[in-house]
Amino acid sequence: MQSPASHAELTLATAMAGVAFILVLGTVLGAGARRLRQPAVIGEIIAGIALGPSLLGQLPGNLTDKVFPAEARPMLNAIAQVGLLLFMFMIGWEFEKGLLRNRRTAAVAVSLSSVALSFGLGVCLALAIHSRHAPGGGSSSTSLALFMGAAMSITAFPVLARILTDSKMMRTPVGALALAGAAIDDVLAWCILAVVSATVTASGGGDLFQIAGLSFVYVALMFTVVRPVLAMLVRRLARRRALPHLLVLLAGGALLSAYATTWIGIHAIFGAFLFGLVTPREPADLLQVHVRRPLDMVSALLMPAFFIVTGLGVDIGGLSAANYLELAAIIAVACAGKLLGAGLAARACGMGWGPARTIALLMNTRGLTELIILNVGASLGILDTSLFTMMVIMALVTTAMAGPLLPRDEEAWGTKPTPAHAEPVKARG
Repeated sequence: MQSPASHAELTLATAMAGVAFILVLGTVLGAGARRLRQPAVIGEIIAGIALGPSLLGQLPGNLTDKVFPAEARPMLNAIAQVGLLLFMFMIGWEFEKGLLRNRRTAAVAVSLSSVALSFGLGVCLALAIHSRHAPGGGSSSTSLALFMGAAMSITAFPVLARILTDSKMMRTPVGALALAGAAIDDVLAWCILAVVSATVTASGGGDLFQIAGLSFVYVALMFTVVRPVLAMLVRRLARRRALPHLLVLLAGGALLSAYATTWIGIHAIFGAFLFGLVTPREPADLLQVHVRRPLDMVSALLMPAFFIVTGLGVDIGGLSAANYLELAAIIAVACAGKLLGAGLAARACGMGWGPARTIALLMNTRGLTELIILNVGASLGILDTSLFTMMVIMALVTTAMAGPLLPRDEEAWGTKPTPAHAEPVKARG
């Protein structure tokens, strides 16, 4: 019989082996996705689902539980959370305010229109299906409605940036406008999700006001106190070439900010994202080489655990016939909100049908950002297994649509390329 120490070591080794499985399978399927003109994240998501109960768990011997035993899953979740928080920090840090320059009006119109329609349709859908997904006093209809509205409103900024780069559309007017609109979309969706998180976490009206007040104070402190102090420390460490200390300062700060927002009562990802927003961008060359690239590599190695955790919560085989009808409705609502909302707004701003259609398809991309939101919903108890599974499938479908349907002619891209600007998020995609 094994001693407790050896059993703990075996459990840890099993968790590490699980990460190794997803690293290899995700790399293989990611490369296959690229050959099919899809972002690599499609293959990585499918790898996580394949190792869960939807495929591996259907084989004789219940292999999913053997490869990812219950004792190892908290460790996998911890690894996934660290990777996720560093990823969200990078998203906030790479957010380029200059994207809105010269296209602010069109970007705001496209973004607000797509978010408003997607949010409204998501709320209506949630109210229609709530009774089937809140057994035994589950999430309230208000929580589910707000959450579904936020989830439908997302455009995956990082994955969109990768699609634009791969299709050579990054510096076209359509690509720049889509990227700017996606940036606004995601900020709005994160704000909505923060409200949902606070609403679910609060035990009453008093708690909700307390969370809102603390959140306001924290955001104000981050921009008025932390940002200037952080800029001073970064300049000083960069001048002294204390590069390891600089890396520790920013990574540690992101994790501590995540702890602070968790303590306040909103999800940890908001703290990491907010710390990224207030992190200085200069000296750009030094930070790119000695901080951003190392953090990108660390995140790339840790994020596979996030795909495992997501895949373990997806059970396609458990969907009923009624669930497939709901899935069709979810996909229809998701596509309608973005395609109509963004496309019609682009037309109203004077764009032709070709560029407007391209904008709409790009804004319908959800990818990894959607998975992050869905995992927040699952952790808050808003989504049950079947609804979580259907929403993950929706994220896959809406992301996979863009590659095959995007037009390849320059007329649909907006004719003249825009001037080069700073590289966007070097994101997983």
